[in-house]
Amino acid sequence: MQSVWMVVAALLFSVMGVAVKLASTQYNTWEIVAYRGLFGVAIMGAVIAWRARRGGASVVEALSTRHVFMHVRRSVAGTCSLTLWFVAIAGLPLATAMTINSSSPLFIGAWIAWLAYRLGEPIDRTMTVALLCGFFGVVLLLQPTFNADQWGYAVIGTVSTIFTATAYLSVKALGQIGEPDTRIVFYFSAFNAITGLVGAAIFGFHALDLRGFALLAGVGLTGTLAQLAVTRAFGFGGTLLSANLGYTGIVFSTAWGYLIFGDRLHLANALGMAVIVVSSAVATLLTARALKRAAAQPDETVVAHPSPGVPEDASPR
Repeated sequence: MQSVWMVVAALLFSVMGVAVKLASTQYNTWEIVAYRGLFGVAIMGAVIAWRARRGGASVVEALSTRHVFMHVRRSVAGTCSLTLWFVAIAGLPLATAMTINSSSPLFIGAWIAWLAYRLGEPIDRTMTVALLCGFFGVVLLLQPTFNADQWGYAVIGTVSTIFTATAYLSVKALGQIGEPDTRIVFYFSAFNAITGLVGAAIFGFHALDLRGFALLAGVGLTGTLAQLAVTRAFGFGGTLLSANLGYTGIVFSTAWGYLIFGDRLHLANALGMAVIVVSSAVATLLTARALKRAAAQPDETVVAHPSPGVPEDASPR
């Protein structure tokens, strides 16, 4: 049951969200991304070196890959998603930011529907209803407690979900061609570190104190372990089950938001979350079915592969 790793990932991501929100009062987003990457490189580098030593190989051999472009695509999409998500976490209630980030199946479903329209194929009515309900759920989630200055964060969080979808598709593809989860996470962390350091060099670094170091270490540790769990779940577990287990992160984040930040859920917030989860789950199922049908028809390769190199049963998350 490798998909159960997604519950572990959801819990770790929710804890990372807490650390990011607390650290954002002291450090800018680029610094948080940089430290998240640096801790990730250190942790995964140590794991890779240990495994290589046990297997009688060198670290260079363990890091060598023939799929450089796929790693770059995964790392770019993942870093864009991560950076934008950190910005959203800083400005939104934790559960709201987590829920928005979990709505990526809606965007994949909309993209599949658009491709079907372009090809002159009928659009699944159930998918249409699921997408409309899902986006309505986003409106319900955002409307009750939002101040005018929070809408920008909401837009940023929504854009991050598009990159999240692309990143998870890439993770699935890398897992299916046999790339080790440790190597995938190492290169992703390295890209985080480089991007964050460049951004921090432009916008400035802040001095580290004990509280700050503990929070940034928490972001790095939980983020790295969460990415490792996600990679294992999507790379080696059931796609649909992994995608839907990821929604447990909303429950964890809601609990942390209430206990630590005093966030309160209005009825419309709770209803919006429920609608988004159900609609995203339906969109995930229908997207997987659409991709399998398209894969069975070689003539229609456009729909069969939502992204170059991505297998037909890849998860929309």
